[in-house]
Amino acid sequence: MPHFFINSKHINNNIVEISDKENYQHIAKSLRAKTGEKLLLIDEKQTQYETIITEITNTKITTEITKSYPSKRFLDFELYLAQSPLRSDAQNLVIEKATELGVSGVYPILTDNCALNKSVIEKKIPKWQKIMYESSKQCERAIIPQCFELTTINTLVKNERFDKTIVFCERIATKTIRESFTRHPIKKGDKVLVIIGPEGGFSQIEFEYFKDSKAEMLTLGNLILRAETAVTVGLGNIIYEYSNFNK
Repeated sequence: MPHFFINSKHINNNIVEISDKENYQHIAKSLRAKTGEKLLLIDEKQTQYETIITEITNTKITTEITKSYPSKRFLDFELYLAQSPLRSDAQNLVIEKATELGVSGVYPILTDNCALNKSVIEKKIPKWQKIMYESSKQCERAIIPQCFELTTINTLVKNERFDKTIVFCERIATKTIRESFTRHPIKKGDKVLVIIGPEGGFSQIEFEYFKDSKAEMLTLGNLILRAETAVTVGLGNIIYEYSNFNK
């Protein structure tokens, strides 16, 4: 069962009242929850609550807390994805999987070979934020990531500070994530940016920019992956290698 985000001000003497429309509709109408059933809640302080529903009325759901503890559903470093948006369902999948893998935020970037134009991307950002919210509930994340406003690679790299910037460039890169981490592993609390291009790949101008900005250009192997596959594999491998280098 997914957990639901609440505010700690709605907790009083181990009782939680859920009256906001979205949560009420989801729990009472969509899930058809009943009294006596268990419900998972999490507040803005990242505290997880195991509760039992004691009452459901036409306007609110009342639950009693049986157990509470700090949530552990987050990475201990900040992982950001900068990605050239894909068409339709493929981009929705990217947003969903990036959220499940623990990213702190996604930067949609306008690249030379981007599949969507600027106005289309800007209109879709609220939808992608909604997907992040729903996916965070489903996978019990402690923090909802942010889908930032549309930007460019140049603007992002200049205006934001990252401890490590990784670009996956299958056709020209030879160094792997493990080789990168052997020299410069990610540390707890680091802010890491992963850049992944469009289905058509980065342009030569963009490759030159990566070289000039000293971003690490890495490969995910000999196979050429679709952009949405590269997101899942790339983020997953970074998390895996991070855990190995920080045992």
